[in-house]
Amino acid sequence: MTISPNISMSGSASLLASTLQSSSAALLLPGTQCRLHPQVSLDNLTSFRVGGPAEWYVTPRSWEDVQASVSWAGDRGLPLTVLGAGSNLLVSDRGIPGLTVATRYLRQVLFDEDLGQVTVGAGEPLPRLAWKAAKRGWRGLEWAVGIPGTVGGAVTMNAGAHRDCTADILVSALVLELDGNLAQVSPADLDYSYRSSALQGGDRLVLQATFQLQPGSTRAEVMAATNRNLVQRKSSQPYHLPSCGSVFRNPDQRAAGWLIEQAGLKGHQIGGAQVAHRHANFILNCGNAKAQDIFDLIHHVQAEVEGRWSLSLKPEVRLLGEFS
Repeated sequence: MTISPNISMSGSASLLASTLQSSSAALLLPGTQCRLHPQVSLDNLTSFRVGGPAEWYVTPRSWEDVQASVSWAGDRGLPLTVLGAGSNLLVSDRGIPGLTVATRYLRQVLFDEDLGQVTVGAGEPLPRLAWKAAKRGWRGLEWAVGIPGTVGGAVTMNAGAHRDCTADILVSALVLELDGNLAQVSPADLDYSYRSSALQGGDRLVLQATFQLQPGSTRAEVMAATNRNLVQRKSSQPYHLPSCGSVFRNPDQRAAGWLIEQAGLKGHQIGGAQVAHRHANFILNCGNAKAQDIFDLIHHVQAEVEGRWSLSLKPEVRLLGEFS
């Protein structure tokens, strides 16, 4: 099934537009209508609201645009970074070298009534997709309603909540390899485990994914279940200040938040970064944090937990760029 992505404008897209208008002179990406913007600040494009500029930044509107972007970077020997919703990552104050490719305009959604499947562009926000499925009475995405990421990010990191995860429902994903070729991959190809997949090596870029859902329930039933998950998430996690969501993966022995809380780190602050009081596996930007503050707090938490429990907390958040 071949689908050309459509373009969707939202509040975040409007913010993106104003950010790009304020950037320096742009270059036209050869063979496309996309522009390559130099030195684009990423602080307003990430959920932590911190980070320096992307050396080059592009927002493709189609798969062909993505292919052209990858080719442009490859021809110049530039590193490539993929940016979805800007959640679950920490961008260095020094920024990101090379080309940053934002997938937020790749947002097509196609429901297949016969197969009970939905095929979705990489830039589609997970919460919005969860509500679309719920409104049709299709089960399978209720868990995703509170995850502030995109489909591409979910497939790459095996996002999950409420004991469900992306790997449980993924049928296939269309990926772009760095040599410019498209490939269809299955869950078996991706070596899925807890918050991890073979896609995290960075040599393939997710363009779209197909999920297996379960039609047949009433709209009211699935909407209610989806809303319960959202209410539970909002009641137990801090949403009032910028964060990346969960900072650390849960070790096998205990939940990361419990370990951090028992180490007495709730409320601990470095610069403008603070371990949340409501949920210790969240680090908050209290208004004036630098990326380095958050980075330092991550390492402080790791050291304290390892010193007390002899357990190494592995970050779930991606670190992009150079830190001191």
